Amino acid sequence: MQTDIDPRSLIGRKAYDRQGTKIGTVDEVYLDDATGEPEWAAVRTGLFSRDAFVPLEPSRLVDDALHIPYDRKLIKDAPDFGVGRHLSPEQELQLYHHYRLDITSPADIDRPPADKNFGNIAGSDD
Repeated sequence: MQTDIDPRSLIGRKAYDRQGTKIGTVDEVYLDDATGEPEWAAVRTGLFSRDAFVPLEPSRLVDDALHIPYDRKLIKDAPDFGVGRHLSPEQELQLYHHYRLDITSPADIDRPPADKNFGNIAGSDD
């Protein structure tokens, strides 16, 4: 998402799916623990409905509305963690899998490859 947007300014904005169908209203914005950048938004999907978590990347702010490049059904089927609480790393991982997002972090790119001999038994010569 555009990084020059104040995450607090997203709250209350309308949210639309990839077809342009209104999904609901942005209820909360969640920041990445490591970078402090906005990463997820909770969108209230109806008057008596729950909030659905949506990724802010690759979503876009267009004409004062959040446009989420996923189908309404996928968004409404997102894992429900409730709002007003911190997302755990496990919950974030579930969301990444749900939206089929790349979970490689910038730190992973610079990390050397793992030792491929992890299957050897300690003390063996193999």
